[in-house]
Amino acid sequence: MAKNWAIAIGINQYDYLQPLNYAKRDALLMQEFLVNEAGFERIFFFSDDSPELAGKSTRPTRTNLLRVLRQLFEKPFMGAGDNFWFFFSGHGIRYADRDYLMPCDGDPEDIENTAIAINFVSERLRRCGADNVVLILDACRNEGKKTGEGIGRQTAEEARQQGVISFFSCIPQQYSYEIEALQQGAFTTALLEGLGIQGRCATVERLEQYLKFRVPELVRQYKNTKQTPYVIAEPVNKSHLILVPRYATLADIATLKNDAYQAEVNRNLDLAEQLWIRVLAAASGQDMEAIKAIQRIERLRWEPQEPSSPLPNSRIENSTKGIFTVEKNPLKTFQFEVVTVNVKGNITNRHNEEAEYFEEDLGNGVTLEMVQIPGGTFTMGSPRREAERYDSESPPHQVTVPGFFMGKYLVTQEQYQAIMGSNINIFQKILGNNNNPSNFKGDKLPVEQISWDEAVEFCKKLNQKTRRKYRLPSEAEWEYACRAGTTTPFYFGETITTDLVNYNGNYPYGSAPKGEYREQTTNIGIFPPNSFGLYDMHGNVWEWCQDAYNDNYQGAPKNGSAWLTSKNNDIKLLRGGSWLDSMRNCRSAIRGNYARAFRITDVGFRVVAVAVT
Repeated sequence: MAKNWAIAIGINQYDYLQPLNYAKRDALLMQEFLVNEAGFERIFFFSDDSPELAGKSTRPTRTNLLRVLRQLFEKPFMGAGDNFWFFFSGHGIRYADRDYLMPCDGDPEDIENTAIAINFVSERLRRCGADNVVLILDACRNEGKKTGEGIGRQTAEEARQQGVISFFSCIPQQYSYEIEALQQGAFTTALLEGLGIQGRCATVERLEQYLKFRVPELVRQYKNTKQTPYVIAEPVNKSHLILVPRYATLADIATLKNDAYQAEVNRNLDLAEQLWIRVLAAASGQDMEAIKAIQRIERLRWEPQEPSSPLPNSRIENSTKGIFTVEKNPLKTFQFEVVTVNVKGNITNRHNEEAEYFEEDLGNGVTLEMVQIPGGTFTMGSPRREAERYDSESPPHQVTVPGFFMGKYLVTQEQYQAIMGSNINIFQKILGNNNNPSNFKGDKLPVEQISWDEAVEFCKKLNQKTRRKYRLPSEAEWEYACRAGTTTPFYFGETITTDLVNYNGNYPYGSAPKGEYREQTTNIGIFPPNSFGLYDMHGNVWEWCQDAYNDNYQGAPKNGSAWLTSKNNDIKLLRGGSWLDSMRNCRSAIRGNYARAFRITDVGFRVVAVAVT
């Protein structure tokens, strides 16, 4: 059986920092969950008045915490399939480009000598030998006020390099809130809900989705502000880790098996063995397929590796083949119906529009439709009178956008596979993966779980195939195309309904009623378009833009070009909202952001084209 150990730390009382109210309770509740519901055998608990351990103090001083990190992790004591979690609720500080956790005696005037560097914590955790190391930080509090950037950026990069699954209570530019009405931190409240009976989030991926929705909801409800959690789980198979086996579904286990088979065929036998052990643990040791696979891997370790040969009647496409000479594609015209709603979401007007477009042949009957967007000038951002707006949407400013072509629809799974499919190997074809990363499968569903870099790579390969210039839209192009001449919160009018947009209907906007919460993406083109003939610009999935994320529009370009620099160029811009979001977060002016390597089931993209002749 897998070994499950953890460290839980919660600090309310600080010698030199402002006290916190509920950090100790957060850690205590996490300890209780790990023991009672997750089946952890041993928890090292540190809080203001925690009991002694083997006759030694567990007050969370720097000396006590460093002692356990040095002594416990001096030599490996865990193995493949084992789990070690580290939970911290307290103050965190960024100093000299490094992230630190503040013990109870940490001195903000001498951080390097009194705090604990988070990269040291990660490095020690990796020494335990477990292949599943989980770091959970509810620590972006910085003395109860937000002064500059908080922890997260350096720790996220370290997590990627070391393969540590890391949960952060908020992005570095935000504050992590305690909620008096709940007697807990907002993040830990959502975390325990998601892991427990309420969320039943068995995997990292599903817990990430729950936190992304639930934490902002709690903070909006009790604080009327923003807090955006995020997760680092790389490589991608880390997101498939089963955190709570009791809630694992057959689909969760099947995904792990798929990862295990892939590792095995790539002769990454250590990873394959780890994954099969995870499968076995999730299935309570009763999966014969996993047992046979572990036995098979042991034999493979002693067999000489032979050059691989293609399977009979199979062929791997060369990515340079199939490029055709581009001719001028004549523009075609299509007609569509545009609807307008009143403040209650009732349709008050229907009228027909038409637009011009061209079709790009991607092969095998798959096409990409690109709609002509006329140039023009518009006011970017939300007016101050707009309900539930965010400060990041300010100041409203005039932007002149040259004409361009934009995808009529979000990039679909069949389109993504048509362009990226040449990269897959034979084993993936046999398994039916077809280089499709999406959680919700369907040819006409938007592709999701796409990082910014993968969206950019799609554009590059599309350029190679078509000899045109495709790219992600600039943020200004996106909002201009979304508004299509409107100035209301939505291109439908003052509000929307779930008859018009795929979003979380439990959270309406303005005077609109509650609606359906579909809990997944929907096929492209099933809802009415805007006046430019573009579909799903509100909801379904967030859409990557070229731009780096900036906190507001101070200094933003006014010519429609992308704003490519910010305090952190690795944080990229998202627009449009998703199936998971409230109506507020699907407005024309809404701005989201994620790290460029981030993947989640409500993020996709669409493309624009220039110089198409």
